[in-house]
Amino acid sequence: MGQNQNEDEGNNQSQKPSFKPVNAGKTIAIVIAAIVVIYLGSTSFYTVQEQERAAILTFGAYTHETGSGLHFKFPYPIQEVVKVPAELTQYITLGYRDEGKKANETIESEAMMITGDENIVIADAVITWKISDIGKYLYNIDNAEQILHNAASASVRSVIGSQKLDFAITDGKTVIQDEVRSRLVELQTKYDTGIQIIDIKFQDIEPPGGEVEDAFRDVTNAREEKNTKINEAKRYENDRIPKARGEAQALIENAEADKKSRVLNAEGDVAKFNAIYKEYVNNKSVTESRLILETLEKILPNAQILITNTGSNTVNYLPLNELLQGKENGNKIESEKGKAPVVNESSFSTKTQPQEKSENPSSTNDVSTEVDLPNTNPEQSSNENGQSATPGGNR
Repeated sequence: MGQNQNEDEGNNQSQKPSFKPVNAGKTIAIVIAAIVVIYLGSTSFYTVQEQERAAILTFGAYTHETGSGLHFKFPYPIQEVVKVPAELTQYITLGYRDEGKKANETIESEAMMITGDENIVIADAVITWKISDIGKYLYNIDNAEQILHNAASASVRSVIGSQKLDFAITDGKTVIQDEVRSRLVELQTKYDTGIQIIDIKFQDIEPPGGEVEDAFRDVTNAREEKNTKINEAKRYENDRIPKARGEAQALIENAEADKKSRVLNAEGDVAKFNAIYKEYVNNKSVTESRLILETLEKILPNAQILITNTGSNTVNYLPLNELLQGKENGNKIESEKGKAPVVNESSFSTKTQPQEKSENPSSTNDVSTEVDLPNTNPEQSSNENGQSATPGGNR
């Protein structure tokens, strides 16, 4: 029994697995390989955000840069990645701070400056900038914001120190901003900082507080009022001058039109006169009589014209009252006479007299005119030596 028990124990011991050195080495190798793969994966791939750019260092030296996205590199220590916010626009303040407990509080050590005429002003500004070259930004300078702050302070003091106080606090703000920006850009290029200056804006350029500030504020208000008056005067000038030019042009055009009208009327009168003169040359007596009658009609439109013959030596009697009364009765007197007027060529006279008051109210304003026309009767033309005309020829 005891012997069999010992044999069974020997068989059980022979059936237990034995630990071999070959299997242990494989396990260690697998673990090491897994660690290496994880390390290589974690150090060979990197991600750059949109507002960042990455500087690649190969064995500690800057070689190139990459933009946003997922990228591959050799694992550390072969290559290393340094990320900077190169696409982000940043800003610094000069003369005040906008963060912390002293927000918007003036820092006199930065803000107080001396002008070219040895006066004191307080100037505060905001400088906006961004990284243009990350290699220069990382390895040419140390503490980039401090260097930029010092350069901005030096530029502002240099420009304001060359300007007079009145110019600096009134009209010169824009000019000073442009000059400061130019000098600041020049310094960044000179120091090769890899920083791009976007803009610089002055918040205030003013004298120190107290009576000086009040006095300069009055000066500024007076200057602004002056500019306002000048602008109003220019606006009035721009309004009145075009109107005056338009009125002058209208007067000139009216004068030209009146000139043309007068010239045309004169030419018409000349043409009319020439036509009448031509007819007058052909028949002087008829044309002369016609002109006389037409002229009398124009100057005495309401007159009654009576034609008589003055060729005889007898006294002419004109029954004007009866003639004017005959106007109401159908010119009875003229119908009783019934004879045509006789005209003597040797004499011409006009007699105008107001009509006596008649019973007809419509004839109270009439004017009677006696006209002696040249005699066109050949029988009467022989009496030019004093012979009398027939009594029946008088009207």
